[in-house]
Amino acid sequence: MEYYSRVVDRKIDKLVQAFNAVSIVGPKGCGKTRTAKERCRTVIEFQDEEKRDGYLSIAETAPKLFLNRDKPILFDEWQDAPKIWGMVRKACDDNPESVGEFYLTGSTSRNIDTPHTGTGRITQLEMFPMTLFETGESNGSVSISKILSDDHYEFSGASSEIQLEDLFYYACRGGWPRCLALKSRDGKLEIARDYYRQIYTKDASSYDGVKRNQEWIRALLWSYARNMATTAKKSAIYADVKASYDVTDNTLSSYIEVLEKLFVIRDIDAWTPQIRSKTAIRAAKKHIFVDPSIAIAALGLRPEYFEKDLDLFGHVFENLVLRDLIAYSDIHDARIVHYADDMGLEADAVYQAADGRYALIEIKLGANRIAEAEASLLRFKKAISDHNQKALENKEHPKPVYREPSALIVICGNAPMAYTTEKGIHVIPFGCLRD
Repeated sequence: MEYYSRVVDRKIDKLVQAFNAVSIVGPKGCGKTRTAKERCRTVIEFQDEEKRDGYLSIAETAPKLFLNRDKPILFDEWQDAPKIWGMVRKACDDNPESVGEFYLTGSTSRNIDTPHTGTGRITQLEMFPMTLFETGESNGSVSISKILSDDHYEFSGASSEIQLEDLFYYACRGGWPRCLALKSRDGKLEIARDYYRQIYTKDASSYDGVKRNQEWIRALLWSYARNMATTAKKSAIYADVKASYDVTDNTLSSYIEVLEKLFVIRDIDAWTPQIRSKTAIRAAKKHIFVDPSIAIAALGLRPEYFEKDLDLFGHVFENLVLRDLIAYSDIHDARIVHYADDMGLEADAVYQAADGRYALIEIKLGANRIAEAEASLLRFKKAISDHNQKALENKEHPKPVYREPSALIVICGNAPMAYTTEKGIHVIPFGCLRD
């Protein structure tokens, strides 16, 4: 199968200049092994049935023999031979100047405790499912990082031909590399469905050897799917499950922890600047799936369903955009957070660059909601400006001020063209977005 370049490749390029080894983690099926293989001259696959016994014997008795192979070396499914971690760490200690020599990849469904962390020698990199830019649906004509870094960056007029029906399908299919090898549209939809089944039938129990109730996991994933891209309280999610099953909050909490470690679900932190006095910031985290296709599979839906339920798809679309924003921000050492307060100010996402610049982002499915998003972003910007002005009124004892946003952005599902409104709001079709 042809290798499709990943945005994370550029981050790996930087890491291998500083570290001897790279451990790549992330959801199952996101392309960790293939990405590492593209960089290695030797590949040790502990799941290769023809060589497995031999490899495991060497790993148990004389793992240093692997070091005689051409480098860089990939140890795939290294958890099957836990001594590999210690061997790689020791090799890094002995040759600190030999950077980029080892890669480790493995299943997220197995947790292995190692006696040494590898800090300073083995760096950890998280991979994500493929973004729309990586799968080729986004033409990549608008770079979100350049909007923040280049004041003269011009992107107006960039266009996208993606329709709502296309987004329905992309969300259901997901960003799984395996789909790129398939020709059947229906066949591609089965990848996410199978991944979902594997989560509750196998992965959740094999992670640490603790047998977990499959029906409770299914109910938990269903509730999370109903609440995707929201700040629903955990108590509400628990109540969904407990309406049908006799299970404790502590048990459900432990199940959620495992699903997070399996890179199935994740929370987006709240941004907490106190920009208005006596205003309660909603510090609740926003719940998303690492890929919305898992949530859709948990709900048992097909692309055609969303033709009659755009309200639900609005949440799916937000999850889809957040999936890509997280991947894009990560390679630039930025982060994605969100904001909401009790006075109605909100931002679906806040893109925080490493140098302190940030963009406030609203995510809207339909172009008919761009004006609403513009008004919301302008209110937010004014609140920050008003706060700063008030903070500086007492020149002898000024209060802290907050940096004003470098950009106000609306990411829209069916906007045909990128443009900047008269009030300075950047409107970006999702089908144009890249890192």
